[in-house]
Formats: sequence, C-alpha cells, structure tokens
Amino acid sequence: MSEHGQVMLVDDEPAMRASMAQWLELAGYEVEAVSAPEQVLAALDPAYPGILISDVKMPRMDGMELLARIAGIDSDLPVVLVTGHGDIAMAVEAMRRGAYDFLEKPFEPDRLLEIVRRASEKRRLVLENRALRRKLAGPPGVAQRILGNAAPVRRLREEIEQIAGTDASVLVLGETGTGKEVVARCLHDFGARARGHFVAVNCAAIPETIFESELFGHEAGAFTGAAKRRVGKLEHASGGTLFLDEISSMPLLQVKLLRALQEREIERIGSNETIAVDVRVIAASNVDLKAAVEAGDFRADLYFRLNVVELTVPPLRRRDGDVAMLFEYFVAQAGETHGRDVPPVTPEGLAALAAHDWPGNVRELKNMAERFVLSSLPLGARIQSMLGQVQGTLPEGDGGETDSLAERALRFERQVLDSTLRRHEGNIQAVMAELDLPRRTLNQKMLNHGLERKDYVTH
Repeated sequence: MSEHGQVMLVDDEPAMRASMAQWLELAGYEVEAVSAPEQVLAALDPAYPGILISDVKMPRMDGMELLARIAGIDSDLPVVLVTGHGDIAMAVEAMRRGAYDFLEKPFEPDRLLEIVRRASEKRRLVLENRALRRKLAGPPGVAQRILGNAAPVRRLREEIEQIAGTDASVLVLGETGTGKEVVARCLHDFGARARGHFVAVNCAAIPETIFESELFGHEAGAFTGAAKRRVGKLEHASGGTLFLDEISSMPLLQVKLLRALQEREIERIGSNETIAVDVRVIAASNVDLKAAVEAGDFRADLYFRLNVVELTVPPLRRRDGDVAMLFEYFVAQAGETHGRDVPPVTPEGLAALAAHDWPGNVRELKNMAERFVLSSLPLGARIQSMLGQVQGTLPEGDGGETDSLAERALRFERQVLDSTLRRHEGNIQAVMAELDLPRRTLNQKMLNHGLERKDYVTH
C-alpha cells in the first residue's frame, strides 16, 4: 500500500477520471479509478484502508445513492463528492447524510489533495481505533494495557511478555506520566505471581519517620502510637510483587532493604523474630539512578540488585503516530464515561496535538481528552486553547501584540460574523449574501466560533 494511502475514484467522464487519478498518483496515493458505482460496491468492505471520491451525477446510480449504499458497508468510510455548479444543493444534502466533503468543478488540484489528505488521516485513525477495540475485546494481554503502535511501544510489550513469567527484579525507567506502574502491573498480572498480592509503595509519598514501619511492619508497643501489630508491605507482598515507585526518593533504609532482598527475610520493628518473605521486586524511577549512584545518593549494591532487567517506557513525544490515535481513543472513553456525545477532532486540533511536547505524557493526554469532551469552548480552537497555543478563548480574548497573525485573524473573523449575524437578526441568507459565503462554509465557521443562529433571532 502507498505510504500516503489508497483512494477509490469513480467518475463516468474518462477525462476527469484520468486527470484526478494522475494528480493523486503524483502526490503519492495509490489510486483505483473506475467508471461505475457498481464497481465500487463490489470492491469495498469495512477493512478498506482508503477513501472514496465520487462524482454526483452518474447514470444508473448517482452519488447520493452510492453514499447511502456505502454507509451500509461502512458508515465511517470518508466519501468525497465531486459536483458541478448546479449540484451544490445536492452536495450539501449529501453532507448532512454523512459525506466527508465535496468539491465543486472546476477546482484546484491543491484543494483536492488537501481534502484527500485530511480524509485519509481520518480513515487511518478510524481503522487504528477499531484494531485497538478488537484487542481490548479479545483475551487479556499486554496489548490491552499498553496501547500504541509506535516502535518503542511494540518493543516494550515484547520485553514485558518475555520476562513477565520470570522472578527477575526489574527496574522501570521513564518520565512522569508515561505509565511505569502500568508496566509493573503487567509484569505481575501476566506472570507466575498473578494470584499473589501486587503491593505498590510510593517512596516519595511516605514520610521518612514512618517509612520503616510501612515497609517492615511493627509489633504492638514498639514505639509511641504503635497500639497493635502491623504487617509491613514486604510481608504483605510475600508470594506476589512489591512495586517500589520513585525508588530514588527512598530514605536511608537502603541497606536494610538490600539485606531483606538478599536474605529473603525481615524483622518487624520491636521484634527479634525473623519472617521469611518471597517477593518479586519491581522498582521505578523518573531520574537516572546510575547518575544517582555516581553522585553517592543511591547505593550501588542496591541498584544492581534491583536492575537485573531494565525497561524504559518511552515519552509520548517519541511515540510517532500514537498521539492522535490515543487521543481519539481517550475521547471516546471519556464520552462513554460522562454520557456525552463525542465531538469531532478537527485537522487543526490534530496538528496542535502533534506539535505539543506532552511533558505530562500519557497521563496529560488522557486528561486533555476528558477536558475536550467536557469543554464548552468553540470546537474549531478548543484543543489549541486548552494547550495554550491560543491565548484565552478566541471569542473573548484580546491578546494584543503578543498574538500571532493567525490568532488575530480568527478573532477578527468571529467579530465580523457576530456583528453581521446581529445586524441581520440571524437571517442566514442575508449573512451569506453580505459576506459572500456558501452556506456550508458559513455553517462551519459559526460552529468553529461557537455561534448559533438562535442567539440572534429577535422574533
């Protein structure tokens, strides 16, 4: 398959069909050009990885009927209609029925290529999300927990599957929010210790004064406030897995932990009795532990004890192609959780997601998807606003000299639309005539800026 994607093209005019096919092939698309809609219906199925471009006026079956038939095969397959000047009303009606976009003859090749690019990207995301849902609906596996198609993520899943069944200690490295605990839980849940406890300890969140008690437990009366015996995390994890998150923040108990791991036994505070423990230890760190060892901040012997196997969870900015797919998945998940309709992600929004560095990684992306679903900001600039790529909300903001040209243009566009709608009291035909805008373009711009006709009608 072509790197850019596949296009099915149907047009009963040989010259138009040949010229469009040539433009698309020169742009890197794999094109199958046919003369009749029946050939399209025979060739397409829900797994088709491309898009469809269809003329509206054709003998035997027009573009409207073909659109309806395609919807019965796969309602998510993008259909781009090519229309003559007199077919605009039909094209607008087709878009109401689910067409992706339309082109009015004559058109510039660049306009065709831009629509095909956006439609192909939408198709790619749809198919990736379908594959993701199939994985999630299938038998439990690592791919259901660690989502993504980027090469570093695929390698990480393979490594987890290879070592999950062993008892080797594992050091999981990665930035905050990348999913280190998810990796640890996969190692536990898909290993031989799955029936035992998975005990997570955040070493940075426990005060140093009680850390020893949390880890090793204590007897009643061992110190002031120890009213009864307490089983520590190591003992509770026996037979299962102990996950030590942010291990670099562990206070000065490193030598005692090392001894417990080597001897496989502990003593509760206030007791002389040794208790055998059998734990697999998985540690995680968002800092370079080797550098901490060299600086004298972390014991070398404990580091080597923990680092029998080292796994690195890649940051989101290095997961090529995963951001858009994960965002679409989290948006669908948030819509289901909150009982909201899932808003479409605009091409500009996808570009903004791709341009962001994601310092908070997958955790930040998931939070962004939930905010996107719940937000009332104008859809056309919602993602950009939430990412801070647009100052404030475009409808109200006045960023002055710090705004980019695009931001000022968007704000000016909204002001013109708002004043024109107000002057004509929501009369769409009058607004179209004054601004010389087609109905579809006006509707899209009003949607992008959060403007509704009902807010301007005075009678």
